[in-house]
Amino acid sequence: MSRIGLSPIKLPDGVDVKVDNNIVTVKGSKGELTEKYDTSAVSIKVEDNEIVLERKSEDKDHKSKHGLYRALLQNAVVGVTEGYKKEMELVGVGYRATAQGQNLELSLGFSHNIVFQLPKEVKVTAVSERGKNPLVTLESYDKQLIGMCAAKLRSLRSPEPYKGKGIRFVGEHIRRKAGKAAAK
Repeated sequence: MSRIGLSPIKLPDGVDVKVDNNIVTVKGSKGELTEKYDTSAVSIKVEDNEIVLERKSEDKDHKSKHGLYRALLQNAVVGVTEGYKKEMELVGVGYRATAQGQNLELSLGFSHNIVFQLPKEVKVTAVSERGKNPLVTLESYDKQLIGMCAAKLRSLRSPEPYKGKGIRFVGEHIRRKAGKAAAK
C-alpha cells in the first residue's frame, strides 16, 4: 500500500503557501497556482517550512484523497519553482511547425495548415533543423495544463504503427507492425 500522503512536502526558499477554507494557494517565482481540496477528508497545515497533510479517518475514500492532494500540492510546489517542460517531435515528410506568440502553426500532411492556439500560461518554441525532425517545446508552471495541451497536440496526428509518422514525445517508443506480407 502506498504511503505517499504521509510524507511532508518541503518548501524551497521563495515559495508562499496559504491555506484558506478549502483552497490552497502556492506562489513562487514562476507563477501562482490554486488547488481546491475536500475538507471532510483531509486537513492541510503549513509548519516549519513544510506542508503536512492528515486524513480524518481510515476510510478508503479518505486514504485515496490523502495521496491525491499530496501529489497535487507537490506538483504545484515544483511547478512554481522549477516549471515543467514537454518536448515533442514531428515525424513525417513535409511536417513543419512555426510558433508565433501563443499560436503554433502546424503542417501535418493535411490539405490545410492547422493553427493550434495555446493558453497564456504555456510558452511554446518550435525548432526546425535541416536533416532532423522539427521539435516543439512546451513550458509551463502548471503540470495539468501542459499535459492537457501536449495530449491535444499529439491527437492532431498521433503516431501510426507502420511507418511511425505523427507527433510523438521525445524518447517515446512506438510499437511498429510489419506491413503486408509478400504474395507467394
